[in-house]
Amino acid sequence: MLKGHGRSHSQLGDLLLVASLTKTLSESGTRYLPDPHSIPLSEPLLVQILRSSSLDPSKKLDFFRWCSLRKNFKHSARTYSHMFRTLCRAGYLHEVPDLLNSMKEEGVFVDSGTFKALLDAFLRSGKFDSALEILDVMEELGISLNTQMYNSVLVALVRKNQMGLALSIFFKLLEDSSHVPSSIACNELLVALRKADMRVEFKLVFDKLREKSGFGFDIWGYNICIHAFGCWGDLGTSLQLFKEMNNSIGPDLCTYNSLLHVLCFVGKVKDALVVWEELKGSGHEPDAFTYRTLVQGCCKTYRIDAAAKIFSEMQHNGYSPDTVVYNSLIDGLFKVRKIDDACQVFEKMTQDGVRASSWTYNILIDGLFRNGRAQAGYTLFCDLKKKGQFVDGISYSIVVLQLCREGLLEEALALVEEMEGRGFVVDLVTITSLLIELYKQGRWDSTDRLMKHIRDGNMVPNVLRWKVDMEALVKNLQTKRKDYTPLFPSSGEFSEIMNLIGSAARSTMDPELVSDDAKFKDEESLSSETNQWSSSPYMDHLANQGQAIEHFSHLFTLYRGQRVQEKGVGSFDIDMVNTFMSIFLAKGKLSLACKLFEIFHDMGVNPVSYTYNSLMTSFVKKGYFDEAWGILNEMGEKVCPADIATYNVIIQGLGKMGRADLASAVLDKLIEQGGYLDVVMYNTLINALGKAGRIDEVNKLFEQMRDSGINPDIVSYNTLIEVHTKAGRLKEAYKFLKMMLDAGCIPNHITDTTLDFLGKEIEKQRYQKASMMRNKDDDS
Repeated sequence: MLKGHGRSHSQLGDLLLVASLTKTLSESGTRYLPDPHSIPLSEPLLVQILRSSSLDPSKKLDFFRWCSLRKNFKHSARTYSHMFRTLCRAGYLHEVPDLLNSMKEEGVFVDSGTFKALLDAFLRSGKFDSALEILDVMEELGISLNTQMYNSVLVALVRKNQMGLALSIFFKLLEDSSHVPSSIACNELLVALRKADMRVEFKLVFDKLREKSGFGFDIWGYNICIHAFGCWGDLGTSLQLFKEMNNSIGPDLCTYNSLLHVLCFVGKVKDALVVWEELKGSGHEPDAFTYRTLVQGCCKTYRIDAAAKIFSEMQHNGYSPDTVVYNSLIDGLFKVRKIDDACQVFEKMTQDGVRASSWTYNILIDGLFRNGRAQAGYTLFCDLKKKGQFVDGISYSIVVLQLCREGLLEEALALVEEMEGRGFVVDLVTITSLLIELYKQGRWDSTDRLMKHIRDGNMVPNVLRWKVDMEALVKNLQTKRKDYTPLFPSSGEFSEIMNLIGSAARSTMDPELVSDDAKFKDEESLSSETNQWSSSPYMDHLANQGQAIEHFSHLFTLYRGQRVQEKGVGSFDIDMVNTFMSIFLAKGKLSLACKLFEIFHDMGVNPVSYTYNSLMTSFVKKGYFDEAWGILNEMGEKVCPADIATYNVIIQGLGKMGRADLASAVLDKLIEQGGYLDVVMYNTLINALGKAGRIDEVNKLFEQMRDSGINPDIVSYNTLIEVHTKAGRLKEAYKFLKMMLDAGCIPNHITDTTLDFLGKEIEKQRYQKASMMRNKDDDS
C-alpha cells in the first residue's frame, strides 16, 4: 500500500511540474524558469512538455535548448525526434541544421523515420540542397534509408521537377545491391525524363534498370518505354520491348495505342491500320486516344478518306472528337485541296460545341492562303484581331509570310511592327522570311530596316551580325580543297539511285516486307511466327521483323525538312545557312551557295535535310546530276534521312535524264519506307512520265491521285494538258481543260501558254484532216 501511495504521489508531482513549466513557458518563455539544476529533468518530463498542444513550437525549442544548459545533461534520441518533428510540422526548417549539429556533438542518433520526416519536409518546401545535406548527415552517422524511403524521396524530387537530384538519388539507390527500386518510382522518373526530352538520361536509366538484378518492368513501365523510344524514332527498341512483353505479362490497350502512335510517327500508317482492324475484333476496343492517333497519322500521310472513315466511326462508337482531332482533319483536308470540306468540318466543330483554339484558326488561315484564297484568309485574320481573340504570334507569322510571297514587303514590315506592339515575340521564321523578301526585291543594303521595325530582343542584331560575318567569310574564303576534289564526291551515276536506296534494305529485309502487296503473302509462314490467339497477329509479325523495320525508319522521315529548325541557339547557324542558301539559289548564285555550304560544313555545322534538298534541287535544275548524286551519297553516309522533298528531287532528276522508267521503282521504294504522295509528288511524277511519252501511266496516276482523296491543283491540270497535247491526244487534253474549269481552278499564265499550244495543235489537226479529205475527193 505504501509503495503504491508513493508511486501515485510521484506521478502527481510530475504532472504538477509539467503543468507549472508549461504555464511559465507559454506566458513568458524561459526567462522565469528556475535554474535547470533545481529541476529533476527526465526524458518522460521533456516528452510531455514537447507534446503539449498549448505551447508554441518556438517555446518548445527554447525549452529544449534551456535544458541543454544543465551540466552533463544530454537529450535522448526520443526527445530529439520529437523536436525535429515539431519543427517540421511548424515549418521552422531553418532551425534544423543547428539542432542536427547539437545532436552529432552529443553523439545521439535518431531513427531513420525521423530523418524521413525531415527529408519530406525539406522536399515539400522546395529546399532540395538541405534535403541532400540530410542524406549526407545520415551517411556520416551510418544511418541508411530503407528502399521505401529512397522511393518516396525519388518520387518527391521528380514531382518537384528536380531531375538532376532525382537522378543522383536513383543511382545512389542502385549502388546498394540490397536495394531494388519500386516500379512506381521508376515509372515516374521515366515519364519525367521523357517529358523533359532527356533522351541520354532516359536511355541510361533504362539500361541500368535492365541490368538490375531483381527488378522487372510492370505493364506501365513497358508502355512508358515503348512510347518514349517510339517518339524518338527508335522503332526497333519499341518493337523489341513489345515482343518481350508479349512473352511475359502481355500487352494491354495502352500498349497497342503506344505502338500505333509509334507506327504513325515513323510513317508506317498502313501497318497501323492493319493492327487497328485486328484490335477491333480482339476485345481491345479502340478508345478516344486510338482514334485520335489514327486520324492524325492518316492526315499527315494524305490518307484523307481513311481519316474521314475513322472520324465517322469514332463518333458512331460514342467518342466525341476533341479539338486536336478536328484540327488534324481540317489541316489534312486543306492539304489535299478539299477547301469546302475543310470549312464544313470547322462548322460542324462549332455546332458540336467543340471549342476552337488559336491553332484551329491558324490552320484555317494558312490553309486558305495555300489554296489560293488569300483574301478569305486575310479577312479571317482581321476579324479575329477585331474580336481580340484566337490571334497569337504564329497567326502573325503566317500572314507576314503570305505578304512576303506576294511581294508586299511594306505591308509585311508594318504587320511585324503591329505584332511586336501587341506583345508577341517576332521569331526567327518571321525575321528570315522578311530577310529573304528584302534580298528578292534587290534591297541588299536595306537589311538594317529590320532594326527599325523589330526593336525588341536580340534576334535581329544577331541575324545582322551573322550576315556581316558570313559575307566576310565568303569574301575571304581559303578553300581547303587545294587538290580540287569535288565538294560532293561520288562514285557511279544518278541513274543508279535504286542501288543507293535499296541495297541496304535488301541485305536486311525479310522478303515478305519488300513488296507492298506481300504483307500476308505466305499465311503459313505468318501463322508459324505469331500467336493466333494474339489480339493482333500482325503486330506480333512486325515485332518479329523489328530489325528490318528499324532499318527503314532511319531511311525516311515523315516530316518535311524546315528552313528554320527553331531549336534556339543550337540550330541558329544552320537556320541562317539555310536562309542565305535560299536567297543565293533563288538568285541563281549556285557557286555562292556552295561556298556558304563549304565554309560552315568545314566549321562543323551539321547540314539538315532542307540544306541537302535545296542544293540538290538546284543541281538537278542545272543538269549537274553527278553533284546531285554526291549529295545523296553524303546524306546516306551522315544518316540524314530522306523526306518527301528528297524523293521529289530524285524523280525530277530521273525525268530530266530520260530515265522515267525508274520513277515507278523509286515510288515503290518511297511507299515501302513509310512515305506518302502529296500533290507536289503527283505533279512531279505526271510531268516525268508524260515527257517520257508514258501517257497511259500518267492517266493511271491521275486516277490514283483522285481515288486517294487528293484534289488536283492548277499545276496538275497544266501538266496534264501539256503532256497530252504534245502526245497528240488532243481530246484528252481538252477533257482535262474542262475538268479544270469545272473544279474551279483559276488559270494562270502557264495555263494561257499551254492553251495557246493546245489551240495551235487543234487547228493543225483540223488542217490535216481537211487536207486528207480534199486529197480523197481529188482521188475520187
